[in-house]
Amino acid sequence: MTMSAGWYLRRLSRMGSREVAGRAGDAVRRRRWRSARPDCPSVTGARFTSVLPEGAIASVPPDAVKRLVAEADRLMYGHVEFFGVVRDDLDDPDWWRDPKTGRRAPWGYAFDVPYRNEDAVGDIKQIWELSRHQYLTVLAAAYAVTGNERYAERVADHLRSWWTANPPLRGVHWISGIELGIRLLSWVWIRRLLDGWPGAAELFEDNPVALNQIWHHQRWLAAFPSRGSSANNHVIAETAGQFAAACAFNWFPSSARWRSGALRSLERQLRANTFDSGLNRELATEYHGLVLELGLAAVAEADAAGVPVPESLRLVLLRMTDALAAVVDNRLRPPRQGDADDGFGLVVDGAGTDRWGSLLATGDAVFGRLDWWPTVTGTDVRTPLLAALVRPYAKDGTARPATRPAHFADAGLTVLRGPEEIWCRCDGGPHGFLSIAAHAHADALSVEVRHDGVDVLADPGTYCYHGQPAWRQYFRSTLGHNTLQLDGGDQSVSGGPFLWTRHARTRVLDVDNSGAGVARWAAEHDGYQGSVHRRRVELTAVSRELRIVDEVQGPRRDVQLAFHLGPAVTADLVGHRAVLTWTRDGEDRSAVLDLPAQLSWQAHRGETDPPLGWYSAGFGRKEPTTTLIGTGFADGAGAFTTVLGFRGQEGA
Repeated sequence: MTMSAGWYLRRLSRMGSREVAGRAGDAVRRRRWRSARPDCPSVTGARFTSVLPEGAIASVPPDAVKRLVAEADRLMYGHVEFFGVVRDDLDDPDWWRDPKTGRRAPWGYAFDVPYRNEDAVGDIKQIWELSRHQYLTVLAAAYAVTGNERYAERVADHLRSWWTANPPLRGVHWISGIELGIRLLSWVWIRRLLDGWPGAAELFEDNPVALNQIWHHQRWLAAFPSRGSSANNHVIAETAGQFAAACAFNWFPSSARWRSGALRSLERQLRANTFDSGLNRELATEYHGLVLELGLAAVAEADAAGVPVPESLRLVLLRMTDALAAVVDNRLRPPRQGDADDGFGLVVDGAGTDRWGSLLATGDAVFGRLDWWPTVTGTDVRTPLLAALVRPYAKDGTARPATRPAHFADAGLTVLRGPEEIWCRCDGGPHGFLSIAAHAHADALSVEVRHDGVDVLADPGTYCYHGQPAWRQYFRSTLGHNTLQLDGGDQSVSGGPFLWTRHARTRVLDVDNSGAGVARWAAEHDGYQGSVHRRRVELTAVSRELRIVDEVQGPRRDVQLAFHLGPAVTADLVGHRAVLTWTRDGEDRSAVLDLPAQLSWQAHRGETDPPLGWYSAGFGRKEPTTTLIGTGFADGAGAFTTVLGFRGQEGA
């Protein structure tokens, strides 16, 4: 996907004057750097001192060790999967090749590489992911828990290979700051986890090539921060990686300056990226997880190095953790809201480790759990390692929720909970974060409904970013969510794959989660010019029934009302009634979906022209699922009522 001149004009229109000036300065600096590539300053006597405390490795639970070693062995055999694509070349990887398309990114000055053009470069996410070196942190962790030097030697071989193939400012791996920041964080943890290996110092602090790479990564991040309308999760990754490296690899004349600058930026940007309620402002749940992981890792580096951190930074992470504990369902699954690209801040665990349970376990270890938090039964490697570095949070009377929050007014997110683990997320929040809302979807007033952790009315997910514009458009469209579309258009106007030029404004009208047997929510938005879409949702405990009422105020408009079913759910649609069935833990479950009779209903599954009836469980993966679409018109005279009734197991 190559951006057109029109896209650049639309993108420019979403920037303020300060951002424009900053980007102009970046452009000048890039031209100057093309021919001015200074060498790393001479370093003597460097030592790595940010080691794990004694006993930290021994505290890792045995089942977490078992999963970690199994994953490390798969990697040692050369097998890895990124975004649905299996790679078998990990013995000797080609750092520039995209395994999905077979294309190899061109060589040259980094800022000349057309990384958005899949025809020229390949799928850039596939190329970048391996070079985050998070698979190497897994191998390093396997060495730490087993002492088996073959893991350490493989890590060393791959780092030396990468450093040789990717000299500073050459090629695709020197384009994006988030990649440099996460890579630096990986290198810090690789060095820490290899500390008992005799070759660790020779690989890092006694290695001029490694020193040159670490210095150039930090110089790059100091020069090209994400700015203005792009200061979202990317800037958190940049500053967290820069700060971690400046704490752990504090060997350079600029280390103190880089450290203090990164800490100031990290504290400021964490606050800017987070609502007071603790939810991430991008309203994209996976980025909440990424930012929280990066923030916790940064605090761990500060405490390991004895660098004071503002309490305001720890407070943001505390609120983010409490918010995560509040919104997950009974199986510890958070909402599937906004973009998701399977991005992690720090990976030291094997397959099968629950990401969200791991984050809550770390939150418990660092901040202390509250009585209403859900119980975490799984184990992980990362929690005991981070907890060994992070000093305990000072319980200084900081106000924390006494009961489980259900409504986050600033984020417009409401969770209605019912019996038999019925969970319903209602979206009445802002369209997204900053002027471009890069990771937002056109999903105002959408609902997401689960029963015992199973997606019943599902948010279909994300699937892709670059290279497949029709699929990118579908997964973030209004029709791609459980909400109402007018005249075949989106509520918010897209200007490109990470750009919205007009944002629907949403207002929550009523929330009642008082526990009186009926939980209620109502909101409206103005995304359709000349009309207002208003939705009411009621969850009744006794009848196990969810009622959704849609009204359109304004002139006569064509209507499409969409309900996307989860991939485990089968639908038998007759007229305007659908019987839904699925299986959970070997037991048959069912529900009845009574749809508005004013509309004509049709089931769609796995259609491609245009896309309709798909679910993406993770980035780069999709599978057919059933989508129910009702078509008709709205003239302001009536309401569309949908009733989802959950049957007891005896009625399944």
